Amino acid sequence: MIYPRGTPTQPEIIAVALSKLKLKQEDVFADVGCGSGSVSISAAGLVRQVYAIDNRNEAIIATQDNIKDFGITNIKVLKGEASELLADINIDCAFVGGSGNIDSVLEILMRKTRRFVVSAVRVETVAKALGIMKQNNKFKELIQIQISRGSELAGGTMFKPENPVFLIVGGK
Repeated sequence: MIYPRGTPTQPEIIAVALSKLKLKQEDVFADVGCGSGSVSISAAGLVRQVYAIDNRNEAIIATQDNIKDFGITNIKVLKGEASELLADINIDCAFVGGSGNIDSVLEILMRKTRRFVVSAVRVETVAKALGIMKQNNKFKELIQIQISRGSELAGGTMFKPENPVFLIVGGK
């Protein structure tokens, strides 16, 4: 997998999330809250089409720049409210990296997709997504991932922990 620089979603998190989506070459994939486009770029080689969605100008610009840098042609970047944009797109799988409007986004994903993953660092987001998925019989799995990276310390190596990330997997 390839990863752009400056991404808030760690490469290891992306790898686990994409593996849980069980992507197929013919799939259409949505990256909701695409940020820098790292998930979109990683998924692009595994699926037919990617929609990178965000409502923030800086995210759209960063995603477009990273897509251009990597020379990827099967990603379409969409700016706007995810719940409105998703309503008009046929998708098979989705990754949700932003938690704004999670209720309406999940409502659409539960109806339209085969599988989806919500990434969260806030416990409140985990609880909300988990509750919605369980109430609708779409919950599959909850994973907490804690990554630590080696760092030099006094001629040796120590581990510095990254913030834990939760992946909530849902689908049919």
